[in-house]
Amino acid sequence: MNPIEDGAGGGSPKLRNPVAVSPGPDPHTEAELAALIGLSTAPRSRIRSVAVGHGRDADSRNAAQAFIRAWQALHRDVLVVVDWPEDAASWLRPARRLTAQAPDAWVLAGAPLGVAQLARRLRRSTDWDPARTFGFASLGTPRLVELAGADTVHGLRGASADGGTWDMCRGWTTHYEPLDVTSA
Repeated sequence: MNPIEDGAGGGSPKLRNPVAVSPGPDPHTEAELAALIGLSTAPRSRIRSVAVGHGRDADSRNAAQAFIRAWQALHRDVLVVVDWPEDAASWLRPARRLTAQAPDAWVLAGAPLGVAQLARRLRRSTDWDPARTFGFASLGTPRLVELAGADTVHGLRGASADGGTWDMCRGWTTHYEPLDVTSA
């Protein structure tokens, strides 16, 4: 049974009867935060402004706040900070708030289920681009692809707890080892 509605005919992109709800994300690590900042400030990225979104659990909120502090320490702009529930009638309001100010990129922290619900609404109802979106370690999982759909998260990338990175391409989640800067 597919828990995902196809959304055809103007229906909601909300997941129907999602199975096996997982616990919230783990607390972020310093290596994860450093890798996320590294991804979003890579040469030629031209990212100056971001919109930050997070689930309402404490670990997601703390991860988002840590990113905001690090980002602002680089003298870059956070246009909006938006939270969302794991379960709601619609994620339209947070989706519109995240995209209203046309940021250069988005940063998301949360559990796969809540982010999947939000991403489906973002993709259907806004000009959001997953290729301009970065996520914390909790999102670097095939579960997000399964819940949101491969097309919805194609291009999304982020950081792993160990300081490595991950990306989502054509339904695959690929993890990369942390760069060893001591041997360079």
